[in-house]
Order: sequence, then structure tokens, then C-alpha cells
Amino acid sequence: MTGEAVSRRVAWTVALAATFTMTVSQLDRTTLAVLAPTVTKQLDISESAYGWLTAGFSIAYLVATPLAGWWIDRRGARRGLVWSVLVWSTIAALHSLALGFVSLFLLRLALGISEAPSYSGSAQTVHRIIPPADRARGFGLLFTGSSFGIMIAAPLASFLFGVAGWRVAFLGSAMVGLAWIPMWIALTRRGDVRVRLDATAPRHAPTSSPPSWGALLRQRNVVRGVLAIFACAPITSLAISWGAKYLDRTFSVEQTDVGHYLWLPMVAFDLGAVLFGDLSARQRRAPGAPPRLLFGIAAVLGTTLVLLPLATTPWTGIAIIAVAMAGAGALYTLAAADLLTAVPPERIALASSTLAASQSLILIVANPLIGLSVTHSASYSPVAIALGVWIIPGSLIWLLWRQRPPSRSP
Repeated sequence: MTGEAVSRRVAWTVALAATFTMTVSQLDRTTLAVLAPTVTKQLDISESAYGWLTAGFSIAYLVATPLAGWWIDRRGARRGLVWSVLVWSTIAALHSLALGFVSLFLLRLALGISEAPSYSGSAQTVHRIIPPADRARGFGLLFTGSSFGIMIAAPLASFLFGVAGWRVAFLGSAMVGLAWIPMWIALTRRGDVRVRLDATAPRHAPTSSPPSWGALLRQRNVVRGVLAIFACAPITSLAISWGAKYLDRTFSVEQTDVGHYLWLPMVAFDLGAVLFGDLSARQRRAPGAPPRLLFGIAAVLGTTLVLLPLATTPWTGIAIIAVAMAGAGALYTLAAADLLTAVPPERIALASSTLAASQSLILIVANPLIGLSVTHSASYSPVAIALGVWIIPGSLIWLLWRQRPPSRSP
């Protein structure tokens, strides 16, 4: 990659700002999940229909992420993220005008499309601004941005709901994204940062064209990473999209109180992402060798979700979900860092969008099934057991599938 060196302090400051992009994205998409017990009752939306609302976002995100990755690879995250955050914050605010399932479903589709560049742009920023030796730590930090947004969403939406109702809660949450925009512009206007983030070609011109999205999908390391995301993504969806409804149905927790509990799984997700990212960076392994032991430990943590039926209080239930989320955070970080070491630098955003699309694909299937299961069983126990077991086959494939040596990246 061309461009003058960026100091360590500046590099990590920009990476932190990219992490806040994920915070804003998750805050806007999660506000509905926090308010779901009230919104679904007031708009007469069933559990099954709510499952399709959560799937609607994922459908749009799945369709849009390949295009978003392609667009970010060409335009660069410095400018691309500004326009994306502006558009999706506006759409998030429009959720306050929803009148029923149809209007809310259309808004979720629009939000999914507009948020598609969030992960690919943030991942490209981390890859371009952070030195190779620190990138596993950088991706660990990046994933904490998402969970921090969810942690903010729970108390913020609950507080605004208590003050002025759920429609104002949507408006207030959307304002956070508008506050992020001037911060990002100020931090990325430096000449050395602009050169790094806007670069579109490696230092030495490639002898062949970079791989297309189809070619990336055929690479074994990409397929392997996608399987890892398939394994752990439903766990995060249960905690994020269904956590408030779980507390409402299982323990009759009031809407204004769900924020007291929902922060814990996201703190655990952060700890898993940061800790395992740091441990992976510290390990001495052969070039191209994946962190198998760390991945195996993370997978075991994820399977603890099968214990959720044993919970007798809101805090024990949330604690079990938190342990599983720590494993999920570690799996996301290890899979992403491992995959992106084998991807050409000029296709980082496209490869990152592939991971995001794979998450959307599995959630399109999982969320309606969760809704159907809860409707028919009137309990979250069957879902928790199924998702805890689901993580095993994908994790085993990741552990046993040998990967080709990675391409050198700057």
C-alpha cells in the first residue's frame, strides 16, 4: 500500500473511530429489538411476524453487502462511511413513523441496505491503518464497537421510552449517528491518514487482476470463515434481537428495566473479542497456521447456551447468554482475522462484506425459526438448546479444514 507512515497513536485513534462506526450501526439496528416487547404489542405484531422483521433487515443486508464491499474498495472508507451513516441515521429516525408490520418491514429493508457498507468500510480502515502484526488486535477492537452500540441501545432506548414513548426513542437513538460524522471527518482529514485510507492499489502493481467476488467465494479460506460465522451468528441474534423479548416472556421484566440486564452479554462479547484477538496476536505460529486451540476454547464457550433452560432468575439467564456471547465474540474475531490474512489487500472490503453477508444469510433462516419455535412452545428453552448444539459442526469443520498459505499483505 502506498502512503507515508502513520504514527501508532494516530493509527489506533482512526481505528477507534472506525469502531465507533460499528457502534452507530448496531445502535440504530438494535433499538427495535430493545423496544420490541412494546412495539409489537402496540402495533399488533406476532412473535412469528417479529421474526420476519428481524429477517427483513438481514435479507436487505445480504443483498447489499457485496455491492457495498465493491463500492468501498473503489471509493474508500473515508468518504463512503460518511454518506452511509448519514443515510441510515435518517432511515432509523423514520422508524418513529411506523404504523404497522408493513411499514416497519419496509423500513427494516431500507436500513439493511443503507447499513451494508458499515462493516466492510470499518474493516478496510483497520486493515489499511493498523500494521500487520497488530491486525488481530485491531479486529478484536472493531467487534467491540458493535457490542458497545448494543450496550448503549438498551439503556438509551429504555430511558427515552420512559420519558416520551417508543417513537421518540427511535428519534433519539438515530441522533447519535449524526454526531459521529463530524468526528470522523476531523480525524481522517490529515494528509497521511487520507493517503492510507484512500489508497486503491498495493505498492507494487499486481501482475493479474484482483479476484472477483465469485472467485473469493471459491477460496477455501473464505468458505471456512463463512462456516465459522454460520456457527456462531445465531447465538448473537438470540442475545441481541430476542434478549428483551426473552426477559419479558420468561421473567416478565418491564420494558423500562430491560436495559439493566442486556448490557452484560455485550460486555462479555467485547471481552471475548479483545482477549482472544490479543492472545492470537501473541501466539507464535507457522505462517498461515490458524489459532486452532483458541478457536476450540471459544467454541466450547459458545455451546454453554444449552444451559439456558436451567436459569431461574433474569440474571442467571443473562449470565448464561453472556458466557455464550464471549465465545461468539472470540469466534468472530479469530475467523475474521484468519480469513483476511489470505485475501489480497485490494479486496479486503469485498472479503469483509462476504463475512457480513454470511451472517445475514444464516439470520434470515434463524430468526423466523426462532419466532415459530417460541410461538409454538411458549418458551426459549428449545431454541437455546438447538443453537448451543448448532455451533459444534461448523466449528469442527473450521478446526479440521487445512488452509492454504496466506498472501503477503503490507
